[in-house]
Parts: sequence; structure tokens; C-alpha cells
Amino acid sequence: MSIAALEQPISKAPNLKSTKRIDIRSAAFAAALWACLLLAGLFLLAVLLVIVQEGLARFDWALISEQPSRLRPGTSGVQSAIFGTLWVMLGTILLAIPIGIAGAIYLEEYADNNKWWNRLIELNIQNLVAVPSIIYGILTLAFVVRGPLGIGPVALAGSVALALLILPVIIITTREALRAVPQDIRHASLALGATQWQTTWRQVLPSSVSGIATGTILALSRAIGEAAPLILVGATVFVTVNPDGFLDRYTVLPVQIFNLVKLPEEANLQLAWATILLLILILLAMNGIAIWLRNKFRRRW
Repeated sequence: MSIAALEQPISKAPNLKSTKRIDIRSAAFAAALWACLLLAGLFLLAVLLVIVQEGLARFDWALISEQPSRLRPGTSGVQSAIFGTLWVMLGTILLAIPIGIAGAIYLEEYADNNKWWNRLIELNIQNLVAVPSIIYGILTLAFVVRGPLGIGPVALAGSVALALLILPVIIITTREALRAVPQDIRHASLALGATQWQTTWRQVLPSSVSGIATGTILALSRAIGEAAPLILVGATVFVTVNPDGFLDRYTVLPVQIFNLVKLPEEANLQLAWATILLLILILLAMNGIAIWLRNKFRRRW
């Protein structure tokens, strides 16, 4: 061993006190995080218990079989709001899902990231996710309900507003699902003589159906609970007939709840609690379907 090596300073042993201090801080931080999570969970549980307790009193067949009525609030229901929600969500599905999936396929499989317009599109999509929902309502009011199209406050206008709201979410989740498919599958398909579209349609899309379906259903779950944009585009306060199509006047469950809680009668408040419970059950069902689809079609590479 050389003399220079012997003259090297011996590295100090780790400071046990400093290590113990770091461990204590880490444990305290983890305990604070768990406490915040527990507190939020307790608040959520308390809210759900109140909703269930208050909503079960009017959670009966009349809730979905009867129309709203100001003369007999004790036996009225929200059938018109249920049918309005179905029409609005059907229009949202027809508008948002094909456009969102097609846009994601273009950006992920075909677009050249070196082109400035593709980068601009991606940047705008990322920013649109954080835009408040009321902005989409104002935009739809200006250009669809009034303005150039002028179709009026009908169910189709509500579908356009909600489709604009969830379109960025569908594009982003679909792109993530497409990106999760290994590149080896694409390369193997192209090497066997398939075109890029055949590769995308027959290999990439079936392999990513789990992520696409999950993201789409979760986006629709967000849309079905929105009230602010629909109030702007004509979801009226009191509708006693079911809409027969996309061009009829309508109301939806969130707007119905918003207006029921403002009425002075106790029966209307009980009806609002029951409608909230119904909407929560619908959301839980949609999220359950999303989880089931993810587990059923998920592939491990």
C-alpha cells in the first residue's frame, strides 16, 4: 500500500443521532398524512350517512315513476329529470367518445411531435382539463344555444356542453392507454406487412380497451354530476314532462337537486335527499363498471 493511500483521511462513521432524527421526522410526517386521510374519510363517511339516513325516507317507486309537482310535493318524483339526464348523457356519449378516441389515436399514433401545431394541440388539451366547467357552459351558450347555431335551450345543447367538458379527459386517458401498449407489438405487426391503420385497429386498440373504457366511464361519471354548465344552457327549473328527443326542453338530476333544496316545503327537501342518494348510486354503479372492465380486459405485458 502506498504512503499516499495511508494518508487518506478515514471516512467518518454515520452519525446515529442524525439518522435517528431523520427517522423520527419521517414517522411524524407519515403519521400526519395518515391523520389527514383519516379525517377526510370520516367527513366523507359522515356526509354519506346523512344522505342515506335522510334519503331513504323518500327513496321509493314514486321517486322514479312520478313527475315533479308543486301541489303534491309529498308524492312527487323526478322522472322528467331522469329522462333528461338519459338524453343529455346519450348525446354526450355520441359526441365525446368518438371524437376523443379519434383525437387520441391521431396524437399518439400519427402526429409528428416535431411539428409545432401538434405540440400546440397537446398543450391546449392539457390546459383544457383544468378549465372550470362554467366556462364550457358560457361557450356553449354563446355559440350553440344562441349565436351561429341557435338551437335553443334543448337537451342537445346540454350534451354539447358536457362533451366539451370531458373531451380533454377522454383524449388524455386514451393516449395513456395507447402508450401502455408495448412498441414491440406495433413493430411486429408492421414487419408482417400490416399497414399502420391495420396495426392500430387490430392490435393497438384491442390491447388498450381496458384503459380506454375505464377513463371514458370515469369521465362520464364526472359529466353526469355537473350542474353549472347545464344551468347556463337551459336545464330549466320545473319540467313536468319527459323529453322525447335531443331538441326538447329538459332538466337533469343535479339541476333538480339544486332547485329542490331552495323550496320551503319539508317534502321537497326530503325529495332532494332521495334524489342525491339516487345520483350517488348511479355514480357508484358507473365506477363499479369501470373497475370491472379494467380488471376483465387488463393485460400484463
